[in-house]
Amino acid sequence: MAIEKSSVIAGYKTYIALLGKLSKGKELISTGMTHEMERARQAIEKAKEGYQVCLISSGDPGVYGMAGLVLELLKEDATLEVEIIPGVMASSGSAAILGAPLMHDFAVISLSDLLTDLKLIEERVKAAAKADFVIALYNPKSTKRTEPFKRAWQILMNYKSPQTPVGIVRNCEREKQEVSITTLKDMLTYEPIDMVTTIIVGNSQTYVKGKYLITPRGYSIRRQNLHSPLTNFR
Repeated sequence: MAIEKSSVIAGYKTYIALLGKLSKGKELISTGMTHEMERARQAIEKAKEGYQVCLISSGDPGVYGMAGLVLELLKEDATLEVEIIPGVMASSGSAAILGAPLMHDFAVISLSDLLTDLKLIEERVKAAAKADFVIALYNPKSTKRTEPFKRAWQILMNYKSPQTPVGIVRNCEREKQEVSITTLKDMLTYEPIDMVTTIIVGNSQTYVKGKYLITPRGYSIRRQNLHSPLTNFR
């Protein structure tokens, strides 16, 4: 395991805490939110000094994680060897808990406007909704940042049925995990929704079966077509 082999671990303080005993005996570089660039630079400097460094992210480091930032900062520097180790995205982990909501085409959109203009976020939500994608929403809202979530909901209500199934997973695969299935109409008022919540909004075919959220891929339709008398029509 990369973490076990490393002598230095760098990461957001919450992610460092989640490592538990894995961080024992390691030199730790821990910073808060919005200090990603500082953290990445410190990790790179340690690596240049000869240490084996593990820069951790939650989920997959290449999806809203630190992989891109490290590669950007290295630019043309080829002296360091970088290995990007894939992980389980919050959307994938949440989908597994909910059932199978991502069986067909889907989009992943972060509602955090710290690094992305709100207007652009709105355009992306609109495009995905118009195209009938299943949509996984990351970073839906924080204590102070609630407007992007409200705007996203309004857009979704314009292009999707109010009864569209919605899966909500908070603290995915962590302590105090919470799972719920609701509808798009009721999504806005559901509590609690925060930065550790992943929301999966179904498409026009998504349905609820017992405790599961399912988006069919169309196997039954394909099977029907294969057995149709019109299949061999010329």
